[in-house]
Amino acid sequence: MAISARNLFRGKVTALHEGPVNAETEITTDSGVRIVATLTDVSVKALGLSLGKEAVAIIKAPWVVLMTGTPDYRFSARNQMKGKVAKLERGAVNTQVGLTLTGGSILSAVITNEAADELGLTVGADATAMFKASHVLVGVPA
Repeated sequence: MAISARNLFRGKVTALHEGPVNAETEITTDSGVRIVATLTDVSVKALGLSLGKEAVAIIKAPWVVLMTGTPDYRFSARNQMKGKVAKLERGAVNTQVGLTLTGGSILSAVITNEAADELGLTVGADATAMFKASHVLVGVPA
């Protein structure tokens, strides 16, 4: 499968909380990365989601927000992952950041060059990635 999104995490459904309109599911990879996704009840049924089912979580890199230091606030984003900057690729306007998560998975973020400078990002620096559960696309084997 070829896909333009930079972040694709393969795993299994480890939690599924269904409601009358929306559901929240958690996909956990073999390396322990847990990603929470919010999707409609119709999507849960169409995908046949259930505990233990193989699934992929897809997150587009521009949907990932990065933070450094100790936060002064708590955030509503369900997905907050600490890691170390492994890669910085600066472009004319944006910088692509590769963040190594616990277990070795890489999460990519695309942020403005100005944001990369303000955060003081360097290879090896600690950073936290955040993205909303509603920004996670879920797929299952055909």
